Amino acid sequence: MTVILTEKAAFRLRTFIRGSADSTATQKGIRLGVIDGGCNGYEYSLDITNNPKPDDLVFEQDKVHIYIDPKSAPLLNGVVIDFVESLTQSGFVFKNPNATETCGCGKSFAAGDCTPSAASCS
Repeated sequence: MTVILTEKAAFRLRTFIRGSADSTATQKGIRLGVIDGGCNGYEYSLDITNNPKPDDLVFEQDKVHIYIDPKSAPLLNGVVIDFVESLTQSGFVFKNPNATETCGCGKSFAAGDCTPSAASCS
């Protein structure tokens, strides 16, 4: 299982983690997952959390704890998370080798035959 954070993404995530409410939690990190939804069937989920869940896969990269639920792991293996800032957008971007299709917004994807029904972007 591999998840790669670019230098910019790791910096931004560390900043968000430090600025979140409970700064004393020792296992504070991000929970990365995939949920049904979006215009291609799956959406990325990225949240700050204080502790991993008992069945989470646990990683650390660039001083960022990363927690992934086991159901999402096959769809996230090899994903590269970047942070972009431009005149038109700012936010996290996912480059996923498991995606067979992606949405123009970059927030949802399809993964072959296992993809659930898509929802309209509007």
